Amino acid sequence: MKSSDGKTFEVSEDVALESQTIKHMIKKNSGSDNEIVVLNVKSKILAKVIEYSKKHVEARWEAEFVKVDRKVKKRVDDLKAWDAEFMKQVDQDTLNDLLLAANYLNIKELLDFTCPAIVDARRRDTLFVFLILFVSLMFFFVLC
Repeated sequence: MKSSDGKTFEVSEDVALESQTIKHMIKKNSGSDNEIVVLNVKSKILAKVIEYSKKHVEARWEAEFVKVDRKVKKRVDDLKAWDAEFMKQVDQDTLNDLLLAANYLNIKELLDFTCPAIVDARRRDTLFVFLILFVSLMFFFVLC
């Protein structure tokens, strides 16, 4: 895959097929060895998308080999912990770009993951702004 700013990424077919958009591109260009250019997604964001997709593909592979309930639950918990850590590494601008990339690439899991994260971030921002306004008004009234 090649990002819109020209950086090339080598990914397995399973990871690439996480994206319905890429899946359709591959189907449309079947038989050709052309690299897939991912328009609208810069290399920094495409690297994050690939990292997320790769981890989720690996988790599915592991789940197929492990059928004992406790181990599957532990792996799901491990994936949730990994997802939470992944989000800690992402700033607000990157999160917004990830949402746009997930939408453009049609990666449902990533889209389902980024939407609530953006809502939570906006909620925190709104609360923070409200708190600043409240403290400012209180300070204003104390001075008057």
